Amino acid sequence: MELVTDTADVDVAGGIRTVRLRIPAKPEYIALGRLALTGLAQARGLDSDTIADLKLALTEAVSNSVRHAYAAAGDGQVDVRYELRADRISIEVVDDGAGFDPEEALSFDGDELSEGGLGIAIIRAIADDVEIESRPEVRGSRLRLVKNL
Repeated sequence: MELVTDTADVDVAGGIRTVRLRIPAKPEYIALGRLALTGLAQARGLDSDTIADLKLALTEAVSNSVRHAYAAAGDGQVDVRYELRADRISIEVVDDGAGFDPEEALSFDGDELSEGGLGIAIIRAIADDVEIESRPEVRGSRLRLVKNL
């Protein structure tokens, strides 16, 4: 596990702060990502409802990497990058796992979302902008969400 504050990415005039957290791809480490987010968001003065929404979105994103990226072994890592600016917060979750088809994850089967689709739908409902990159033929996935403040 590794927690890194990127001082090179701190822009005092622009108020940018970037923090990276690398955790093992295991469910018990998801709470660390939530704790880091809570501390950063509280320091920025975000209200409790916004913090709760962001923690839910983060939990869904990291859980997808933990559950799907590395199969049952859970031997991989998940990188979480928090970028705080005066007008927004962005969270990026990256793994080096198996990858998936983002369109398939969002597909409907009758009235049901496919597995994993509900988590991404929750993230999309909370965030103002969402980017998902993954290709099954290439390892790794990246999900970035932005919440305007």
